Amino acid sequence: MLRYLYILVMYLVTPLIVLRLLTRGMRYGNYHRRWPERFGVFEPPAGMPGCLWVHAVSVGEVNAAEPLVKALRADYPRAPLVVTTVTPTGSARVHQLFGDEVFHVYLPYDLPFAVERFLQRLRPRLALIVETEIWPNLYFACRGRGIPLMIVNARLSERSLRGYRPLMPLLRSALRGVRVAAQSRTDAARYRLLGADPELITISGNLKFDMPVPYDAVRIGEELRQGWGRLRPVWIAASTHEGEGQAALEAHLKVLERLPDALLLIAARHPERFRMVEHAARGLGFATASRSTDGVPGVAHRVFVIDSMGELMPFFAASDVASWAAAWRRSGGTTCWSRRPCRGPCW
Repeated sequence: MLRYLYILVMYLVTPLIVLRLLTRGMRYGNYHRRWPERFGVFEPPAGMPGCLWVHAVSVGEVNAAEPLVKALRADYPRAPLVVTTVTPTGSARVHQLFGDEVFHVYLPYDLPFAVERFLQRLRPRLALIVETEIWPNLYFACRGRGIPLMIVNARLSERSLRGYRPLMPLLRSALRGVRVAAQSRTDAARYRLLGADPELITISGNLKFDMPVPYDAVRIGEELRQGWGRLRPVWIAASTHEGEGQAALEAHLKVLERLPDALLLIAARHPERFRMVEHAARGLGFATASRSTDGVPGVAHRVFVIDSMGELMPFFAASDVASWAAAWRRSGGTTCWSRRPCRGPCW
């Protein structure tokens, strides 16, 4: 009964989802493109049946999936690889990391007809879902077609667990037969509470720690420091969400009271916020430069907006202190896997 109620709700909210897609597309053109894929309408390349399918919702999950995708490519060189995302930024990152080695398509909405059409076109022999993407209709459809499904790098926050509670009976049914490779004991325990089979749960650690530091990240970081001054204090606020960029800029005002030549490097989580962060910095009176316009900051600049994708590692290597996203929120904190090249503390 709960499953049919869920399907009904999904159909009822679909017009609102489409409206949101159109609204976002008016502001950010990428959301207008390839919208039929959201309903399972696409033409896959020849030879897709029997493919290996990895789903990573957005940029962070795509980054986490990089070592997994490369391992699959090495171990199964003849098998077609498909990587799906939900966001345009995730799509861009897939193309940046893997190019033509994989086929990318957007994951359809969790509507029975869209999911069935998607699976019929790809006919994967294995589905690997990165982190926390539990879509009941998709999971039921995979089981109905005999497609083995595994949640890899699985994590589940206490907040997400509470949010899933009203759907527990449905999720318990959807997770039947699904393997879970959890990041930690805590995540494994939460997946058990959600209804995953304890016999199918393993603890594998965090895939992000398997990501290699680009060999030239430290070298490029040193070159950047030579350009703006080796002794100049530099800190980075990376992957900032709405409100966090403003908090970092206001913190930088206080930093400048003690260290007048300090430089803040700031990178918004989503490309649509790049310009907003730059305007906010200029609005507070900072001498501001950006990666797209100026390349590198000059001696006179106090804020540098990193408005590009896939370049954070060298900037971490050039920074004395690093801050990351959720550190600015009460929920605070995140792993420091991508801050490994940083010269000093991370939070």
